[in-house]
Amino acid sequence: MGPSKNNRTISQEAFEGLVKENMEDLGMDPDEALQDAIETLTLQGVNLSGIVTCIPGSINDNPVIQCLDRLRDIDLKMKYQEDDDDLSKAGYDEMGEILVKLKDMCSTEGSGNATIAVKNGGLDLVVLICSKIQIRHEHCLVSALNALSSLIYDPSCTEIFRTNGGVKIVMNIMNDGGQNVSILNSAFSVVAAASTGNEVVKESFMELKIDEFLVKILSENSKYSIPSAYDAIRILLTPDDGRVVASQVYGYARKFAEVGIAGVLVDSLHEGFSSPNLLSACIALKAVAVNDEICRSIADNGGINATFQCIEDSGEQNNKAVAKACCSLMSKLAGSDANKSAIVHMGGMDKLIKLSSRFSDDPLVLQEVMSIICVLCLRSPENAARAIEAGVGDFAIQSMQKFPAAQQMQKQSCLMIRNLVARNPENRTILLANGIEKIIRKAKENHVSCKAAATDALRDLGLDNYNS
Repeated sequence: MGPSKNNRTISQEAFEGLVKENMEDLGMDPDEALQDAIETLTLQGVNLSGIVTCIPGSINDNPVIQCLDRLRDIDLKMKYQEDDDDLSKAGYDEMGEILVKLKDMCSTEGSGNATIAVKNGGLDLVVLICSKIQIRHEHCLVSALNALSSLIYDPSCTEIFRTNGGVKIVMNIMNDGGQNVSILNSAFSVVAAASTGNEVVKESFMELKIDEFLVKILSENSKYSIPSAYDAIRILLTPDDGRVVASQVYGYARKFAEVGIAGVLVDSLHEGFSSPNLLSACIALKAVAVNDEICRSIADNGGINATFQCIEDSGEQNNKAVAKACCSLMSKLAGSDANKSAIVHMGGMDKLIKLSSRFSDDPLVLQEVMSIICVLCLRSPENAARAIEAGVGDFAIQSMQKFPAAQQMQKQSCLMIRNLVARNPENRTILLANGIEKIIRKAKENHVSCKAAATDALRDLGLDNYNS
């Protein structure tokens, strides 16, 4: 939906002027003149995103432009109808319908409608509309928020949102409508969209204490599904703005932890598959777990037990998405040395091998299992010995043989094998006797991305020709 990578741009007026020249100077019929203009500009590398490619004078026939024009008309008329409840309600009803239509058009992948809307002032307009709609007009407000999130697709849009006061407007809406799950879900979608790739917007939301607000809302609405709230947490804690040298999101994660987000998210995990927010909560919790202290805090709140329960349930439910997300979270939690011991003492190795047998047909799940074991065995010969006892060696060999084309899984297996043998000579003997050298060399030969990891694994297996 966003603009193309072409840097050259053209205005709507200049585009229509070129079509007009084709018609008047070259005698082309309207359709031919339009097509020629599009082809010529495309060949010249001109970015036509946001341009309504139409015959001069017919731009208002475009459905996106029609929606924006009608929204402006309604907004203007409603200024003089505020004291008339019936007229006001009719205006909000129609506005809501148009906003739904606009959102649907701008959400259509590859349509370019969002770009057209933004280039013609649609984002500024919808932010303004959101600032005016009262909470009691729930349907219209939800429609406006949904339309707003569909219009924010890149950093330039997040800047338009910010400079129009969007951060404060959305926070005010959430504070006023905190008891309405529909409004909250739509508003948090805007938070997630507007914070993506924009460090300043993240900072602005944090300055307005969105961390405290999120903890409060998720605590009070644990029985309801507000998936976008978890998305907002994840985005706020993701360092995705390439324009800044040092992101502040790790500091934000600490602030989230200080106000109790770990306990709230772990509670969602404890509910297991009965919670509609399980997957979202798992992904959000991983974003929060940025340091040893927070990882231990999550464990203190029962996070390891809850994650293992979800891992076991995901196997029984054959839910690969939850299995991958929970394993990815466990890898983060295992980064704390204190948590490593707890995970192993809970029978973690056996549980992970059991999960790998349930999802033996999915290299992505196997890769996540390997990642956990790799972390657990790092600088821990006791854990490495326990892993081999649990059957991790056989697991590595069988997986690498079964999925030779799975590059990332092959690499992760090499990393895991290295940690299994680095401080455990007895593990080297076992794995070499089972033919691991040939398998690793094959991965090294077939995949450039595996070369370094495979070389390190061969070296720590004690092989002299590890670099060949």
